[in-house]
Amino acid sequence: MSRQTQDLYGYHKWANQRIFKHLKSLPEGIDEKEVQSVFPSIAEVLSHIYRVDQIWFSVMKGEAFDETMEVVARVQKEIKGKNLIQIEEMYQNVSEAFQAFLEDQDNLDKIIECAHPEFGRLETPLSQLVQHVVNHGTYHRGNITAMLRQMGYAGVPTDYIFYLYELAQVN
Repeated sequence: MSRQTQDLYGYHKWANQRIFKHLKSLPEGIDEKEVQSVFPSIAEVLSHIYRVDQIWFSVMKGEAFDETMEVVARVQKEIKGKNLIQIEEMYQNVSEAFQAFLEDQDNLDKIIECAHPEFGRLETPLSQLVQHVVNHGTYHRGNITAMLRQMGYAGVPTDYIFYLYELAQVN
C-alpha cells in the first residue's frame, strides 16, 4: 500500500506541475483574469490547492487543530498577491517537503487522528488522507480546465493514466 500512496502523491505533484507549465505557455496574466466560475480566477484556484495541501500536510504531521489554524493564517498571508511563478515555487517547496515526509514514514497506513471543532474526531489511515489531497487537487484542476475553456484556451491533460504512461516511458 505504501508504494501506491507515494505514487498517488507523485501523480498529484506531476499534475500540478503540468498545470503550471501549461499556464506559463499561455498569455501572461491569464491566471489573474476574472471569470464567472467557482473561483474568480485561476490564481485563486492555485492558491486554494496550495493552502489545502498545507493544511493536510500539517494534519498528517500530527499538528493539533490550533497549530493547523496557525498554518492556515500564515499561508493566507504568504500567498496573498503572489504571481504565477511565485505560487509555483511555493507549491514546489511544499510538495517536496510533503514527498520527503511520505518517504520517511515507516507505515503509510498508520492511523492519524483529525480533530475538528465542527466535524468532530476522525481516525483514518495516513494513506486515506493522501488520497483526499489527491482527489481535492484533481477536482480543482478540473475547475482550471473549465475556466481556461471559458476564456477560449485548451486545458492540459492531467488524468492519472497519462501520468502512468509518462512513468512507463521514463522507466
